[in-house]
Parts: sequence; structure tokens; C-alpha cells
Amino acid sequence: MSDAKKPAAPLASATILLLRDGANGIEVFMVKRHHQIDFASGALVFPGGKVDKHDGDPSLRALTDGAASLDDLQLSLAACAIREGFEESGILLARKPGQRDYVDAAASSALAPWRPKLNASEVGLVEFLTKENLRLACDGLIPFAHWVTPTFMPKRFDTYFYVAATPAGQLGRHDGSESVDSVWVNPLEAIEDKQWTIIFPTKMNLLKLGKSKTAAEAIDRAKSDPIVTVEPQVVERDGSKLLVIPEEAGYGKIEEPMSSLRG
Repeated sequence: MSDAKKPAAPLASATILLLRDGANGIEVFMVKRHHQIDFASGALVFPGGKVDKHDGDPSLRALTDGAASLDDLQLSLAACAIREGFEESGILLARKPGQRDYVDAAASSALAPWRPKLNASEVGLVEFLTKENLRLACDGLIPFAHWVTPTFMPKRFDTYFYVAATPAGQLGRHDGSESVDSVWVNPLEAIEDKQWTIIFPTKMNLLKLGKSKTAAEAIDRAKSDPIVTVEPQVVERDGSKLLVIPEEAGYGKIEEPMSSLRG
């Protein structure tokens, strides 16, 4: 096989599903991607992105609650999820040393100037946490799903999805850069609302999340459900190409048109 035909190596990345309870049951925070972003342009997505070089800083372990149960890769992924959530929403899973509660809404708002610096990788979490006397709350993350982009796609990601209860009082707002709009939305209503462009992995995880009526139920379900890696495959049915994923991954029997992969 020539180099030109080798599949692109998937980039390690993480995504966070920030949950709360609303008038119509469970809600998740989502952002609309800027149209100039090269992946999922204009789509409604969960906050997330590639693992940054700073996310693997060995010094981060001593500044993290819940790190003892994570290996180095898992810690970098969890750190990425929390960092991306903060960058894209302003919602921060962190606490003062010795405290059980997360920082409150006023504190998270006061930390907003760090968001673009972290986003641009001008600083890393270690500098941020040290200067603000905070600890990263990786103990608040629950693994939810693991997706790998199919080999035929030009840009591939090895993405770990996490769910987390949103800290009380933290409301969330898009960054105005990578994302241009944001919404708290019921998972199933997001799929039904035709104003949104939703790509295949996002739709599938909204469906999975929509099995739960409340944030607490979703978190409990995530704690008990096994994580089965999903790498969508293509099959032909009656002359049409369809995407399929393993039924044991918890999404049901799925056969979606190829166009769903790109939105």
C-alpha cells in the first residue's frame, strides 16, 4: 500500500456532554461551530477538541482530583474534555483545594480571560490551575462513549465522550470564536429541530443520551453501561451506501445514509 492510500492517523480528542435538568427533562449544552472551522463547519456539537500538548503535562496529575484511577492517556483525555468545556462554554469543573463543591458562577465568570489563552495554547492547565489555586475535577467526569472516525475519511479523530453534571449556577456561553451560538437543549428535541445541522456521531450520542429523563439518570446509566468502541462501517443496501455501528455499543440497530457522516 502506498503512502497516498494509507488512512490518516486518528487524532486523540475528547468531548464533554454537560448536563442539567430543564423544564422538559434532561438538557445538554451544545454549541454551533463557526462556518470557517475545517471540521463540522456550522454544525451543532458538544464542546470538545484535540488533546493539547499541555494536557499531557506530568505536573497536572498533582493538581487533579480523581487522577489516581487514570493512566497518563486517560488523564490527558479527561483534562482535554474539561479544558475544552471551559474554553467553549465557560463552564468549569474545578474546585479550590480541600473543597468538595465546584467553583461557583461568579468565580467561573471571573476566570473568563483564561479561555482564549487556553484555546490558543498560549498557556496550559498547569499554569492556569497553579495561578488560580484550583484543582481539576476529573472525578466529575463519567466515560460515555468512544468513537473512531472511519478510515476512508481524510481527517480522523479517536474521540472519548464524557458526561458531567453542570456545576450549580454555571449557565454557559459560547466563546464567539470557534463557536458562534450555544443552546441548552433536550437531546431528542435537538434531533427533531430542523434548524440544526447535526453530524452522525453527534446525532447518535444525542439518541443515546435521550434514553435518560434526567441528568442524574444519564450519569447513573453511564456508570453502569460498558464502553464499546464505535468505528462506523459502510454497507450497501438496495444500491444505497449506509453507515452501521455495533448494536452492542448501546445505540440500537443503526443504518444511516452516508451523507449523515458529514451533516
